[in-house]
Amino acid sequence: MRIGVDVGGTNTDAVLLNGDQVLSWCKMPTTPDVGDGITAAISKVMAEADVSADDIQCVMIGTTHFTNAFVERKRLLPVGILRIALPAAQALPPLLDWPEEIAATVGDTIRQVKGGYQYDGRINEELDEAAIIAAAQDFKAKGLRTVAVTGLFSSVNGAMELRAEELLREHMGEVSVSLSHTIGRLGILERENATIMNASLAEMAQDVVTSFHQALKNLNITAPFYVSQNDGTLMNAEFVGKYPVLTFASGPTNSMRGAAYLSGVKDAIVADIGGTTTDVGMLVNGYPRESSVTVDIGGVRTNFRMPDILAFGLGGGSLVRQDGAEVTVGPQSVGYKLLDDAIVFGGDTLTSSDIAVAAGYVDMGDSSKVASLDPDMVTKAVDVIHDIMADVVDRMKTSGDLVPLILVGGGAVLINRDIPGTSDTIIPDHASVANAIGAAIAQIGAEIDKVFSYDDIGRDKAMNMAKQEVIEKAVAAGAERGTIEIIDIEEVPLAYVPGGAVRLRIKAAGHLNLDQIKNHGSKTEKG
Repeated sequence: MRIGVDVGGTNTDAVLLNGDQVLSWCKMPTTPDVGDGITAAISKVMAEADVSADDIQCVMIGTTHFTNAFVERKRLLPVGILRIALPAAQALPPLLDWPEEIAATVGDTIRQVKGGYQYDGRINEELDEAAIIAAAQDFKAKGLRTVAVTGLFSSVNGAMELRAEELLREHMGEVSVSLSHTIGRLGILERENATIMNASLAEMAQDVVTSFHQALKNLNITAPFYVSQNDGTLMNAEFVGKYPVLTFASGPTNSMRGAAYLSGVKDAIVADIGGTTTDVGMLVNGYPRESSVTVDIGGVRTNFRMPDILAFGLGGGSLVRQDGAEVTVGPQSVGYKLLDDAIVFGGDTLTSSDIAVAAGYVDMGDSSKVASLDPDMVTKAVDVIHDIMADVVDRMKTSGDLVPLILVGGGAVLINRDIPGTSDTIIPDHASVANAIGAAIAQIGAEIDKVFSYDDIGRDKAMNMAKQEVIEKAVAAGAERGTIEIIDIEEVPLAYVPGGAVRLRIKAAGHLNLDQIKNHGSKTEKG
């Protein structure tokens, strides 16, 4: 048995699975102390299914806390920024394109030192260890507790970043160090931005992990917990403490993975309709399609993996307004106040949920309260709701082929017509908690992104080397070797680089290693 939890800004959803069977599920309000909400949600699903803490084998948790913290500029630590690239890239300093207010929050303690590699891993400049020691002493004198290290082409060879980490710990003592080659991809500025983001969340990451631990301890659950990443796979508690930035956009990813699992469809468009917004993405082989462009997070450009998601203002609480003959829906919403403000629940605010009830295709609240609505206005509002969805589906598609549309989330009931460009519309059982189910069924994954010279070693050898490396990374992260599959390969020739250089990005995923989980449980019991 395993439990999946998704902690959103409004609700904390939980499901209890036994194999492929959903035993129980619930939605609970998210609490100021995240642990309290998790405790309440897990307690409810365990009580409804009448299972004990000893029956739980593992717990998977998805959270939006780190994304929200960065976007809202809350609880961010000042960061020591170390770039290993001189004499290259000095004309483009760190934080160059950051919004002023967040750059000021993160701080301006920047040190650039000599070092770095070329595209194929050859040394571009020897590492200046003395300069790194001086930087470490400066960071320590300023009281900094977290450092972001970025090296030139470190995604190809991370050795200099690793040496820098050794020197920083040696001369600063206890310090959190984020290394860019473990987070971002090719492109020094965007990779550096992601690394600085990660470093700024170091303290919060430890606090959230501690809160998760305490929530499970309060329930006497000794099974290990994992946190979902934004590529649909999992990381253990220690990993999330080091790389909180990899949870960004994990909520929509969990919903898409849950949609694939519940519907049995691996290639489709998924719309997760909540109370305020709808997230739409494309499933490819059961996983979210990744964005192929730089992603803006809180005004900062990054290049680490992110799902290709379109978010727009349509949800169950979207405000419906009429101005003459024109009817609009959203983007404003009553959000979590739907049960108080919507007309069918005794409020006085006209929402999209009221429209769906008045149109006769949704049964919620008291339908008599919307019986007097103008039928023509109701028809127009229903048309607007479906036109909005049709427009976003069209923007998400990359070809004219018809594809299935899977609707999940509490607001999935708003759509009751076929959407142009889709082959059919699917609302699976348990669609309202697809996000928690997506967390519960997530696998352990790994990824590499490197440049290989086909002229030197040949395509077959390079491909085999890359595949073996990503498989070993997945095993190290906790995947069972025999279940690991290569789920995505991106092969991009670099025409502007000599030597037949090709960029290979390969992803792999596999089931959790159950033996590791059992061993963890045995150690916990002995402890």
